[in-house]
Amino acid sequence: MIKRYNLRLSSSTEVKVLAQHISMSVFKARRIIDQIRGRSYEETLMILELMPYRASYPILKLVYSAAANASHNMGLNEADLFISKAEVNGGAIVKKLRPRARGRSYPIKRPTCHITIVLKDKSKSFLDESKIPISK
Repeated sequence: MIKRYNLRLSSSTEVKVLAQHISMSVFKARRIIDQIRGRSYEETLMILELMPYRASYPILKLVYSAAANASHNMGLNEADLFISKAEVNGGAIVKKLRPRARGRSYPIKRPTCHITIVLKDKSKSFLDESKIPISK
């Protein structure tokens, strides 16, 4: 499996991370992503560490990596980060053949998914919204 992580700095307060070809079902990963969408970074880490699902581990690694990239590359404080957007899309299906009796074979289909997480900085996003010109 090829696991590729992309980091994209879209604006001054936003970090986008993409993990591709994660070997799990889209529905199992969405169950976890729906729980963490819109939450702060620390709260997300606590939720993901305590969830009993196997799908929470790759998502935890991805969130942790995104926060480390935001802190190192952009100088953002990890305490001010929150998950503004999180989505899971379907990836390619890995197809194999399982040998059966009398020379027959049954297909094995392993689903993969692509996970996208966008972190934003609370303090800077609120400052950007407050820069509305005041008319006198």
